[in-house]
Amino acid sequence: MDSFTRMEQSTRSEAQRPRSTPTPTDHAGDGPQAQRPREPTEQTARDEPAQPGEEQPHACAPPHRHTSLKKLTLDGGAPNAPGRATKAFKLPEFPPPLAYHYVQSYYTELIGLLGKAIASAPAENSALLARYYYLRGLMNTASGRRLDALGDFQNLYKTDMDIFPGELARALAESLPREERALAERRPELRRLISRVTDEQGGAERAGRDDGVKKFQLPRTHMQADDFIRRVQESGIVRDVGTIGRLFEALTVGQQKQVDPEVFRVFYTFWKETEAEAQDVHLPASVIEHLDTHECVYKLSCSVKTSHGVGKIAMTQKRLFLLTEGRPGYVEITKFRDIEEVKISSTSFLLLRIPSLKIKSSLRKELFEANLKSECDLWNLMIKEMWAGRKMADDHKDPQYMQMALTNVLLMDAVVGCLQSQKAIFAASKLGYFDRMKLEVPMMVPKTTSETLKHKINPSLDQTSPQAVDVLLYTPGQLSVSDADGDGNPKLWCALSDGKVVVFDAASWSMQQNCVQVGSSRLNCMMGLDLHQVWIGSQDSVIYIINARSMSCNKQLTEHRNEVTAFALEERSDKYNAIQAYSCSADGTVIIWDVSTLEVRKQFRLTCDRLQSIQLFNGTLWCCARDCIMELRKNGVLHRRVSIPEHVQSKPTAFSSFTLLTERDQLWTGCADVGELCVWHTRDLTKPFQRIPLQDCTGVTCMIRVKNQIWVGCRGWSQGKARGKIYVVDAERHIVEKELVAHTDCVQALCSAENRYVLSGSACDDGKIAIWKVE
Repeated sequence: MDSFTRMEQSTRSEAQRPRSTPTPTDHAGDGPQAQRPREPTEQTARDEPAQPGEEQPHACAPPHRHTSLKKLTLDGGAPNAPGRATKAFKLPEFPPPLAYHYVQSYYTELIGLLGKAIASAPAENSALLARYYYLRGLMNTASGRRLDALGDFQNLYKTDMDIFPGELARALAESLPREERALAERRPELRRLISRVTDEQGGAERAGRDDGVKKFQLPRTHMQADDFIRRVQESGIVRDVGTIGRLFEALTVGQQKQVDPEVFRVFYTFWKETEAEAQDVHLPASVIEHLDTHECVYKLSCSVKTSHGVGKIAMTQKRLFLLTEGRPGYVEITKFRDIEEVKISSTSFLLLRIPSLKIKSSLRKELFEANLKSECDLWNLMIKEMWAGRKMADDHKDPQYMQMALTNVLLMDAVVGCLQSQKAIFAASKLGYFDRMKLEVPMMVPKTTSETLKHKINPSLDQTSPQAVDVLLYTPGQLSVSDADGDGNPKLWCALSDGKVVVFDAASWSMQQNCVQVGSSRLNCMMGLDLHQVWIGSQDSVIYIINARSMSCNKQLTEHRNEVTAFALEERSDKYNAIQAYSCSADGTVIIWDVSTLEVRKQFRLTCDRLQSIQLFNGTLWCCARDCIMELRKNGVLHRRVSIPEHVQSKPTAFSSFTLLTERDQLWTGCADVGELCVWHTRDLTKPFQRIPLQDCTGVTCMIRVKNQIWVGCRGWSQGKARGKIYVVDAERHIVEKELVAHTDCVQALCSAENRYVLSGSACDDGKIAIWKVE
């Protein structure tokens, strides 16, 4: 059983597993969800080898830290704790008289020694080089060599940005006299550094004015919609803008569209009290053993008479059950996915008609009936919303729908408790999002899509609204990695808007890293290197390098002058050759990097309209621009050029993606506003020899090869609505095997997980990642 199947079973299984204690989850967020506690991880320190002839290594063993609270022992010892070799740099003798020329001579001697140390340090030991550059930068600053100091600090971008002295570099840049500023402007790397540190200063000042730490306070004035959204987000109740908008409609039913501060205070108080009550629900062990792990009771009714006896109806995120009175016992009513009908009726008692709720389950012949009296309408709303959310979650294989439904139900409860009027139930019905969707616009998932889709995940869980998934990268796991060395599971890297990177554990699909921030611009491309590094190309023209173990970004490459759009990695012919990476930017620049030293090996520029992707095939570089696809020789000279096919030149369009099938001598291309693929012979690139139509497709956005298939991400139509679609094309027969209705917005990114699964990411109206099985 593979990890994807295990994940799906753990998400969807209804097997009853005993649990020791009930732990109600905190539901004051985007959606209540039971989260497994994360074990603290330990970042391992790399040994830094000593320089020959300069020092003797000293064993300096740090105190041992347990990587898991579950593994704590009473001995407190640290057997086999690895020692970390330290590096000592010997300073020259300081001159006794503190005369100016003696001090300057000392600085000069020290700068020379640091230069020799830098020259002799191994290029792969970037941490050691960073310390040398930092020290030499300080010495150059002290001796008044401003440009040399800025040059040393600029080298920290490639070695270790964590120790970059931003304030000092900014002060040096601002203190440059006119002559030195002119010299700095002639050196591209210094010009970029000066521009960057001054821009960061302005951004920090704006952030200080706008993003101060805010402590939530109850409002004192009436709130319009925008102010209400801000207040609810600050309160921590919920962050999703759409949900807050529906809450605003509920609290303003039948009145002017503004929320009274007293109504908000009562609502907020009721919400917090309900949250505390849910956390105080203590179930006997005989009841707990019927619930799944992390299943919690979120709502209890008053004691009522039911068709199964007298007791309290309990609602969890998965089911309804009766907590019987007297000796507390468990009687299951139904799981939400098994409900067939929910309705309100009435029963006679003496001369009165008492409202009752009836629930029909697919697993029972008899109806469950409960005389819920005044609570009947609210429970009817809540159960229907949970039922609709469960159905949506099952149909779309997206567990977040269930979490959202539970949030809606808890908000309904708080609204009814807050308003305490005849309109309370009508107001609460405004929050029945999934029940309304089921009635108004039933979304049928095509059979082929349902059979191919494994799971969906949401990288925007902690965002106020869905974010576009701009880039996806899958990095394989390492079976040899121990817990002490770091997580060896495969990872899924997801680039969202404004420089955000979210990382998922691809074995469980749990969010491993909430957000790694790399700059503040859109991210265009990602590339994994040696399982230890991830390179990220940004619209701000910087390549950010993330340490895959520590999840920190402490290196940057700043040689590009325009937004970085793509990467390619050259396969090493033998172990003695250095690994080379290619990067390109929109202005047509291609840079070849030595991966070990991060030095530029070669650089050239192509003449084209927005260079947007590059790929290496058998040592040949292929480049895709909007107006052409180019094949380059190894020296960067243009060999062949493919123009947009004549039959689509009648309307404005551009190449959007391509792939090469070298064993078949075929080039496959797609255009941004054309619903077809073109297949070309690499021996004759004058025109395509075959066109493959993609039904209901309005444009190709991306494509990848997986085994003997081409997976094509598109904008398209389904059931009369715009959708993100994926077409699976047989590479031999040139026919569409599958048409998958993937997302509610266009597909923007595709990546393969070891040729067994394909992952797709969509634009901001959807913002989800779908996981598809490959056949």
